[in-house]
Amino acid sequence: MSAHVVLIDALNLIRRIYAVQERPFLFNGELAPNTQQQVLHNTVQACFQALQNILAQLEPSHALVVFDSEKPCFRYALYPDYKKGRAKMPSHLAQQMNKIQDSFLALGVDSLEPDEDEADDVIATLSVKVALRNQHTTIVSTDKAFLSIINENIKVYDYFNRRYLDEIYVKDKFQVTPDKLLDLWTLTGDTTNKIPGVAGIGQVTAAQLLDEYGSLAAVKNAPQLKPAIKRKLEENQSQMELSRKLLTLKQDIPLGFNLKDIRLNLAQA
Repeated sequence: MSAHVVLIDALNLIRRIYAVQERPFLFNGELAPNTQQQVLHNTVQACFQALQNILAQLEPSHALVVFDSEKPCFRYALYPDYKKGRAKMPSHLAQQMNKIQDSFLALGVDSLEPDEDEADDVIATLSVKVALRNQHTTIVSTDKAFLSIINENIKVYDYFNRRYLDEIYVKDKFQVTPDKLLDLWTLTGDTTNKIPGVAGIGQVTAAQLLDEYGSLAAVKNAPQLKPAIKRKLEENQSQMELSRKLLTLKQDIPLGFNLKDIRLNLAQA
């Protein structure tokens, strides 16, 4: 029987659910202390319900919820401004993670918090390993980073909009195919994570270059490239190399467990 592994980007799911629960109680951007416990209770319940829905909708044979490490990942050492300015998780929400993990475990789904890696890299590693065995993975996340690894065996599912973020979605949003996304973002950067790109090259220009030449390597070596573009690439070569390292999802993390360890008890799920 072919495996279908569902990997859930934990904080992507939990923080979005919390934002929905918190929004009605915000006043001038602040959460009143007397409503905090109600919002947290609602968040735990909503996370439990979300996982129930995911299991019912996707019908996996295996599932795992993956958290980020509490330690900074390798990207911060390469680039201290990585994710600079992004709002931190509220401390009162962070204190609920054990409760949320326990609620997930009640559905038969374990949680993984790596020692030093981001959830994205762990999920990418496991997805690729499963795909190499011609088995199927669905990543539950709205993080665009995962779009760069989708293929016939790896899918990305947006739980909040109940849709797959497939090749058609990628083409419509970025004007390139998934296999060219890493090249595209190397040129444009990623504002969400504060990763810079090549100044003066936006998504439209980057997509046109990749459509015409096929890859970033081919663009850089094209003899007929416009002088202004060529100059920008030459002046930003070291920046592009750094950005590519930051944007590339690791696919070789030692996981320390087997698929059988995350198999679902389907009667329980």
